[in-house]
Amino acid sequence: MHPVEHQLLQKRREFLATGANGIGALALGALLTEQGLISSSTALGAEEVMQDPLAPRAPHFPAKAKNCIFIFMEGGPSQMDLFDPKPKLNELNGQPLPESMTKNVRFAFIRKETARLMGSPRKFAKHGQCGMDFSDLLPHMAKHADDWLMIRSLHTDQFNHHPGQLVLHCGRAQFGLPTVGSWLNYGLGSTSRNLPGYVVLSAGRGTSGGASLWQSGFLPSSYAGVLFRNQGEPVLNLKNPPGIPMSLQRKGLDTLMELNQSRYEHLRDPEIASRISAYELAFRMQASAPELIDLKDESAATRAMYGVDRADPPIKASRGGGPGQYKAFATNCLLARRLVERGVRFVSIMHASWDHHSNLNDELAYNAGMADQPIAALLTDLKQRGLLEDTMVVFGSEFGRTPLGENRGGNPNATGRDHHPFAFTMLAAGGGIKGGQIFGETDEIGWSIVRDPVDLHDFHATLLNQFGFDHLRLTHRFQGRDFRLTDVAGRVMKEWI
Repeated sequence: MHPVEHQLLQKRREFLATGANGIGALALGALLTEQGLISSSTALGAEEVMQDPLAPRAPHFPAKAKNCIFIFMEGGPSQMDLFDPKPKLNELNGQPLPESMTKNVRFAFIRKETARLMGSPRKFAKHGQCGMDFSDLLPHMAKHADDWLMIRSLHTDQFNHHPGQLVLHCGRAQFGLPTVGSWLNYGLGSTSRNLPGYVVLSAGRGTSGGASLWQSGFLPSSYAGVLFRNQGEPVLNLKNPPGIPMSLQRKGLDTLMELNQSRYEHLRDPEIASRISAYELAFRMQASAPELIDLKDESAATRAMYGVDRADPPIKASRGGGPGQYKAFATNCLLARRLVERGVRFVSIMHASWDHHSNLNDELAYNAGMADQPIAALLTDLKQRGLLEDTMVVFGSEFGRTPLGENRGGNPNATGRDHHPFAFTMLAAGGGIKGGQIFGETDEIGWSIVRDPVDLHDFHATLLNQFGFDHLRLTHRFQGRDFRLTDVAGRVMKEWI
C-alpha cells in the first residue's frame, strides 16, 4: 500500500474511533438527562467539566447547604469538661472502674491496674430556650445554644490520632482516600472562580495527620484542599518572581496550556485537566488571594467581635501552640466567613492540639479561651449576613477523652485524660440543621453510649444529604470498585434536619 494511502486509512480509523466515542458520550448524556440522573447543564457541558473540574454541577436533589466550615480541634477536646456534665463522675472521683469494663479495652497510655476515675472542676449551666449544657469555659458559644445541634453519642473504632483523623475526614483509616471537602467539590464543583473550592486554614502546632487531612486521594488533584496562610503571602510561591511582568507570565501560561491541552486530547487523563485548571486558578488568585486576607475593610466592631486583636493570656499552656494563637485562630474564623462569601465550597479550620494527657485544666482553659469567642462570632456574623441558613458549621474532633485520669508511668497524680473513642461530642449548626437540640446520651460517668449511638459514617451521610447528595450514589470508580465517603455504612439522621 502506498504510504499516503496508509496514512489516510489510519487517519480515517482514528476519526471513526474517536467519533464513535463522542457519539456514545452524547447518547449517554441524553439518556441520563432523560432519566433525571444528571442535570441538562451537566450533560451539555461534559467536555467543559473535564476542562474545568470545578465547574458548578447539580446535586441529586435540592440542597439545604451550599458551603461548609469544618472546625477541626485536633487531639480530642474533653467532652465532660465542655459539653457533657457528669455529676456522678465527680462523686466517684478517685475510684477504680470494675475490671469487667476495661478488660478488653485498649488505651493509648493508661495503665489499667492503677487507673482511677477523674471528675471535672468545671461549672456547667443550661443555656438558650433549649436548655443546652455548656461549661464555664465556653460562655460565648453557649449564647448560640439554640443554633447548635449537640451530638453527645458519637463513636469511632480508632483510638490513636492519625487513624481517627482519617476516619473523621476520609471515612476510613486508610491513606489515599478523598476527604469530605474533596467529595463535596467533586460532586458540586465550586461557584468561586478566583479562589479554590476547598481551602484549609491552620493554627497551633500543626495536626498529626498533616496534609493527609485535606488530600484528594484518588480523585483529581483539583479537589484537594489548598493551605492558606493568614498573614504574609496567602499561598506560598503565588507571587511572580521579581522582574517578571503579568503579561510575560500570561504568555508562558498560554504556551503551557497548549502543551497540556495537546497531551490531554491524546490521553484524556483527568489529571491533565486538573493541571490546566490549577495554572489558570493560580493566575487568577494572584489578585484575589491577597485581597482575601486584607482585613482593612472589616469594621472595628467586627474585628472586636472575633477578637482578632486579642493578646494571648498568661496561662501556663504549651499544647495549643506558640505565641499569637489567639490572633491566628480569630483571624482564621473571620477569613472563613470571607471565603464562603466569595463562593468557596469547603473551608477547614484546623487547630492543634487538644490532646491533653496532662495539665488539663490550664491547657483546656487556654484552648477554649482561644476558640470560644471567634467561633461564636462566626455564627453571629453568618447569621447577620443571611449566610448561616445555607452554610453548615461543624465543630469536632477525632474522638473524646476518658473519664479516667491518665496515669502514664504509674503517676498517682493524674492531671489529664487519655483518648476515648467510645463516646464523644460534636456540634453542628446552619445548613438546614435543626438547632437547639441535644442528641444522644452517655452513661453517668461518660464511659459509653446509652441512647442513640452515632457512627461517623452516619454523620458523613447526613452532611452529604444537606448538600443534596444520596451518600450511596456519590461514588467514584477506582481500581475496579465504586468508592464513597461512607464506605459500606452510614444512615441519614433525619432527627437532625
